[in-house]
Formats: sequence, C-alpha cells, structure tokens
Amino acid sequence: MTLRDRKVQFQKKENLTIIPPRAVPKKHHDFWTFQSLSPKEDLEEKLLLESIAWPETPPLPTPLSLTKTSCPAKSTFTILPQSGDGQWHVGDKLKVLIKMYDFQGSPKKSGGDVLFARLHNPTLGAGVVGKVEDHLNGTYSTVLSLLWEGSAWVEVTLVHPSEAVTVLHRLNSEKPDRVYFQSLFRSGSVSETTICNVFLRSTEQPLCNYTDLHTGEPWFCFKPKNLNCDTRINHFRREVKQNLKSNEEKLFQAGVNMKVSIPASGPAGVTVLPRQKGQAAVKSSSVESGPSGYYYQGAWQTLSGTKVQQFNTSSAITQCLKGKVVHLYGDSTIRQWFQYFNGALPDLKEFDLHSPKGVGPFMAMDFANNILMTFRCHGPPIRFLPVPINELRYIANELDNVIGGTNTVVIFGIWAHFGSFPVEGYIRRLQSIRRAVVRLLDRSPGTVVIIRTANPRALTLDVSLTNSDWYSLQNDKVLRAIFKGLNVHLVDAWEMVLAHHLPHNLHPQPPIIKNMINVLLSYICPIKSG
Repeated sequence: MTLRDRKVQFQKKENLTIIPPRAVPKKHHDFWTFQSLSPKEDLEEKLLLESIAWPETPPLPTPLSLTKTSCPAKSTFTILPQSGDGQWHVGDKLKVLIKMYDFQGSPKKSGGDVLFARLHNPTLGAGVVGKVEDHLNGTYSTVLSLLWEGSAWVEVTLVHPSEAVTVLHRLNSEKPDRVYFQSLFRSGSVSETTICNVFLRSTEQPLCNYTDLHTGEPWFCFKPKNLNCDTRINHFRREVKQNLKSNEEKLFQAGVNMKVSIPASGPAGVTVLPRQKGQAAVKSSSVESGPSGYYYQGAWQTLSGTKVQQFNTSSAITQCLKGKVVHLYGDSTIRQWFQYFNGALPDLKEFDLHSPKGVGPFMAMDFANNILMTFRCHGPPIRFLPVPINELRYIANELDNVIGGTNTVVIFGIWAHFGSFPVEGYIRRLQSIRRAVVRLLDRSPGTVVIIRTANPRALTLDVSLTNSDWYSLQNDKVLRAIFKGLNVHLVDAWEMVLAHHLPHNLHPQPPIIKNMINVLLSYICPIKSG
C-alpha cells in the first residue's frame, strides 16, 4: 500500500454523518458513550477511577472568603527525629510531617490539599521527589530517600488548597466544554466557521459527526448553514471560558495559595553521613511508592531498570541513532524533543514540508548515518494554532501504519490538552493507543516504544482552570497504570521536573530536557550486559 493510499484510507475513517438537532445527549458524560468499551476495559476504567479518587473536599461558603481555606504561610512541616543514634546515613528514609492551617491560624480538619515534596541540595545539583500521603485530617506525611552525602534540604509546596480542588473538580464535571474549538469550512468563495468539541450541547443547529470509525474517538462540529460537513478545512482553539463563581479566583493566587512553599517548624534539612556497612542500596522497586530516580551533580540517575548513560556529544547521539527510524507523536512537549535533536545533531537536516511552525508534521534526515526522524501532533482535542484537517490524526491510527522492527523507535506523549475534560475521556484515549501498541509489538516485537509522562508546570489562574497540576497528576497516574506490564519504557518527566531546582515549566528548560534525552537514548541503546 502506498503512502497516498494510506492517507486516503485514513480520511475514510471519519464518519461525516449529519446529526439532526437535539440528537446529542444532555448529560455531560454521555458524550463518552459514543465509544463502547469491552467488559474488561469497562472494569479497568472503574478500577482506575477508584485508584485516583481524590479525598472529598469541602463545599465552598457563600460568599467565598479565604479565611478558613488552607494557608501555606501558616502551615508547617517538621522533620521527624531519627531513631537510634539520631544520625542520618545514605540509604535511610527521612520522614516529614506536614500540618495545614487556615488563614486564621486554625488547624485544618480535612484533607484534599495538593502538595509536592522534594529533598534537594543545590550545591551538589541533587534532588529527589517524595510522595505525599493524605491522612484526611489536615495532616500529611512524606518519606524522602537519602541518596547522597552532605546536606539535604526539604521543600514542601502547596500547589492548590483543597478548596481550589473543589472548583477544579466542579469545572470538569459541569463544564467540560469550557475550552472552545472551531473549524473553518470552505468551498470555493464560500466559507463559514463553527464551534467544535468532543461533545456539543443541544441546540437547534444540526451537527457534523467526525467520530473516528477506527478508534471510536468522538468529535463534532456544528454544521455550517450553507456548506456540507466534508468542506472542513482546519481545526483550532478559539477561547477558554473560566466559568468561575464569585470570588473563586481568590483560590488561585500565585504567592498566596498557589505553588507556595510551606515553612519548616524547626530545621529544614539534615546532614547525611556515608552509608553504613551492610546497609542495602535504595531501589525504587523495594518500595512501591518510591521515586523512580534522582539528580546528582545535575545528572538524572534511575534507581532501578535501565542505567542512564550520558550522551554528551553529537557524535555519541548519532552513533546511538544510526540506522534508526524514530517516530514522535504527541503534543508540544514531544515536539520539544524533536527540536532538541534537530538542534543538537548538525548532520540531521530538517526536510521542509511547509508545515505550520508550531504544528507540524516535521521530518528530519541524516543520509550519511541513515537516520529518519518524524514528528506529528496527536488528534483532537488539541489547542494548537490552525491544524489542517488532513494532518489531524490519532496516535492509534498512526501506530497501525508503522511497520516496526529492531531499528524502529516509537515515542509518544499525550497529556497537556486533556486537563479540561473528565478523566474518562483520557482513559479511553489511552486504551485505544494501548491496543495499537499491543498490535505493533505483536507484529514487530523488536520495536522500541517510549512514553513521556506529564510534568508540573508554572501556574496562573487561567492555566490552572484548564491545565492545573492537579489535572495532570490524575491523568499521569492513569497513564502509568494503563501501560504497566507492557514492553514499553517511561521517561518520568514528572519526577525529572519536580526533583530539579529549575522553575516548573510546561516546556522544561534545557538542562532538564538534556537529561530526558539521556534517558530516552539509554532505552534505545542500553548498555549490553556481560
């Protein structure tokens, strides 16, 4: 089958049925029923939803006041004393108790706050993440692995108070269509623009149904008044509506109650002595909730699995990728990796496909070393600049067109555009991709499949309402669970951003990206044992 034939075949996978007025279900979750689930996947969805269920958060008073909401400045963390001789050694666990107070200085009595914790030493370029446990009574705890000698400083951050989670949960439950998308329709000199989304609330206007017939992924646009559904030209984001109630914006204030450090009630750090004789090295597999890795001297090291190598020169990267076809699919955080390779490898030349700069698709080649690298964005929902419809493709469909083999690397990351939707939609997208990954590995077992996780980002009010770290955290748990047990590799962008001293950013800064690329290449070219 030629590439053109495949393209035509793909385009035929869209259902261009016109839906008459008021045929759309009114309940906000009903739009996911367009994609039926197998009994096994239906059970998996229920178990996933149970596993990420957030503690119940308090209802908001009217009118809203910050008085009784979580206040990071008045909250504290305490390093619990070490047993025995009171000294800390490499390999020990540092236990930290976090107590939350409101703006009046009264202790909180319930859980649900979003907290991050890490241990770090800026001088050593060292950092590791700790998982925060919610005790549902206003107190929290975290256990941090001591992995280096010298100073180790605790940092605890309130990302969102529990009251903000109440708002974020309500928005995804009641207003999943608050991000508005549009498409341009054109035929000859006639053009119209209409609103599109995963679902559209019932009106008198008929709909165009663009549900993908292969993956079952739903997508709809209001039908243009004077044009047919098959005249759709592009896809783009129009606007975001906040849908906040009175004073709720006060719950999302940088420097007040959003991404603010919590002070220590005593010492904020400890001095770590060398490992004691006979003490076992820390392995993440020994504790289910343990970290996947840590930074030391600015370099990311894993605690189990593939050893991370340092690819510090363009020739080292080229040698690893020699003879390889590398396909990257996803959002702009995956595009960032394509751009890294394009800039780091002088012999990798981008072929001009005349694609929109921020959208793609992109292709780069190194003829001498037989390297081909491509990038393509994932299908809707996606908040990019105008994307031509024929370039708007679902990852699962693209994977089904990959031949695969020992010289093929498939990389994908899909998370940043799903925060404003109920998690059920994200679960189904990942289940669809997983089925395609299984098919790919069945027909070509030697294919290397690498998945990029989500990562924390800088937060403003507007960003929080669609891309809060709380949304990303929930979705990230889902992604890890869905692909667990498959022959795939994870680049743990979540921990690699959270453990680093640089500010959180949707597109992490170059030192973090370089570490991600080292992990990526270590999966592609692992150290041969023996």
